[in-house]
Amino acid sequence: MKVRQLSVFIENKAGRVSEVTGILGDAGINVRGFSVSDTAEFGILRLVVDRPEDASSALRAAGFTVKESDVICVDLPDHPGGLASVLRVVADAGVNVEYVYSLIATYVVLNVGDADLALRLLEGQPVRLVSQDEISSI
Repeated sequence: MKVRQLSVFIENKAGRVSEVTGILGDAGINVRGFSVSDTAEFGILRLVVDRPEDASSALRAAGFTVKESDVICVDLPDHPGGLASVLRVVADAGVNVEYVYSLIATYVVLNVGDADLALRLLEGQPVRLVSQDEISSI
């Protein structure tokens, strides 16, 4: 169960994130989660949205470079150490977590070195995996 993430490459200047989110809003697309990382000149806006194909098309039509990738979304156990317990399962198997960011409530996105292995490791754990359909229906 993987979720589609969009990575939008943007110049690191005022108004670029607003422009991207405005394009998505105008297209009727809901942002469910996001993360921004930047360097001096450029940034990467990572997005999980309710309609990833439509979002990608709208952003490309506006001239943005968009990369699509699969990530894992986990509904964390809502107690102290919940995130640590999930990350420990993956780390103990030697799978690198490249980044983590939060979505709605306790939902978090994990981009890992081997998504298929991480999914297999998390099945049967006290954590609920979240599908793209579920994110789309929130």
